Amino acid sequence: MRGWWQDLTDLVLPGECGGCGVPRTVLCARCRAVLCGAVVDRVRPVPEPPGLPVVHAAARYADEVRATLLAHKERGALALAGPLGVALAGAVRAGLRRASAPAGAGVVRSRGGRAPVLLVPVPSGRHSVRARGHDPARRIALAAAGELRRRGLPARVVGVLRQRRAVADQSGLNSRQRLDNLAGALAVAPAGARLLGGGPVVLVDDVMTTGASLAEAARAVRAASSAPAVPSGASGPIPNAAWTSAVYGGETWESREEQNVGSRQEWTGRRPARRVNAGAGDAGGVVDVVCAAVVAASPDSFEINRN
Repeated sequence: MRGWWQDLTDLVLPGECGGCGVPRTVLCARCRAVLCGAVVDRVRPVPEPPGLPVVHAAARYADEVRATLLAHKERGALALAGPLGVALAGAVRAGLRRASAPAGAGVVRSRGGRAPVLLVPVPSGRHSVRARGHDPARRIALAAAGELRRRGLPARVVGVLRQRRAVADQSGLNSRQRLDNLAGALAVAPAGARLLGGGPVVLVDDVMTTGASLAEAARAVRAASSAPAVPSGASGPIPNAAWTSAVYGGETWESREEQNVGSRQEWTGRRPARRVNAGAGDAGGVVDVVCAAVVAASPDSFEINRN
């Protein structure tokens, strides 16, 4: 209810720019240009954690961009998910171009035609989601998926990652401590690897500092996709229908949450279970992470451009 109330408040009451505080605008033209107008670049933290995929960021985590992300995450300025999603979509496109260029790869296709890009957000902890009233990375990912589709690139958000245990607050930890804090903390929902077999997988988050969260997310996705698939209809603690409902909530819209970030409703004409039953997990294949994308990264990570 808090999310719906905040959405209504954002529409009715005059707000202020999330980046600079200029009144009566969600994000002013100058701050929008800083967020979305820079050249998307590859970013590399130092030290670079093992297993970190290639990461692209739309902007530096400083000044107006930092204020905008904090306004969305901590102050519930949910209308900012739209422009933040546009920035994230730009980073996703840059990552996909880089991933396909070296090998001369073409468009990834499935039996039904062009396969969608699968955006996998790094999840926030349950306590943080309850305190904030929303999951920032997931909300931005939904906005990014809508932006990618409007530009002709099929995309879906696949929220299969879960926290398996509580982790400490990362804010006061260095890079080594963050790696230790997150080691083994994420896992893919039971049988969720089937959802990852229908297209290129891109890990997404709002901010990258040390890269520990993205490295752990990549480890979890790789580990789950190489594990034996759960047969459809098999007996067990979590049957096929249960995990499908847990991930998608049984919705027949592409995602009802996208209505909250200004995207158009998109009727699929079929339930999510029909879209994921023929994934790579059924064939025993291994799904790998193509790349990662974030809205912003620490300024220092832009300066490192090793070849």
